[in-house]
Amino acid sequence: MTGEMSGFSWVIPFIISAVFLHGIIRKVRVFEVFVEGAWEGILMAIKLIPYLIGIYVAIGIFRESGAVDLMVKVLYPMVSFFEVPADALLLSIVRSLSGPAALGMMLETFDAHGPDSFIGRLASTLVGSNDTTFYIIAVYFGSVGIRKTRYAIPVGLFADFVSFVASVYIVRKVFG
Repeated sequence: MTGEMSGFSWVIPFIISAVFLHGIIRKVRVFEVFVEGAWEGILMAIKLIPYLIGIYVAIGIFRESGAVDLMVKVLYPMVSFFEVPADALLLSIVRSLSGPAALGMMLETFDAHGPDSFIGRLASTLVGSNDTTFYIIAVYFGSVGIRKTRYAIPVGLFADFVSFVASVYIVRKVFG
């Protein structure tokens, strides 16, 4: 593996050197601009903290209130026709809310059923193909100050649904 990677180990230093060389040629004070950019990054990170705390608190309340379990009970009859395990549906819902929680659930699935089981492969595919819609909206929209998300949440949830259906279909076709 390291032998394969060593062929490209020069790419990142080359890109960084090219950026510095370009800045020097254009007579830009490279170090001062770098420090200014780093400072703006720190300010942006501080600006995002309230949004991150808000989304994590909302997700925690949503999970602990039992709303996720209720959603699974309501939605499971619709997907049970396709013989989809309830754990996969729960994982898909949680993945839209929180990436770390979804990874924890995937590891629990591996412990309970094994990574080579149908549910293990489906959990891996779901975590890899789905995204943390609400986290992304909180961070990206919050970083630029967008308060009205308009169609972002419905479209993101639709994309999560499509990735759920595609994951089930692909895992069934590939692994049986």
